[in-house]
Amino acid sequence: MSIDTKTTDADTEAILNRMASGKPLDPDVYRRIRAEGAKITEAIRRKHGILNIAVDLIRESRDEA
Repeated sequence: MSIDTKTTDADTEAILNRMASGKPLDPDVYRRIRAEGAKITEAIRRKHGILNIAVDLIRESRDEA
């Protein structure tokens, strides 16, 4: 998986500016961020499969109480 650092740096700066100013994020930046997140999620799923640990953890915590 490759990351375009030029775009990533600009998008990171846009997010930081959004956090500081409260102004809405540009729709193109938002779209790129969502697309990159989807790629990363898919790469993790391919490498590790779907991890469904939440249900087991909740059941375990209920048994302890």
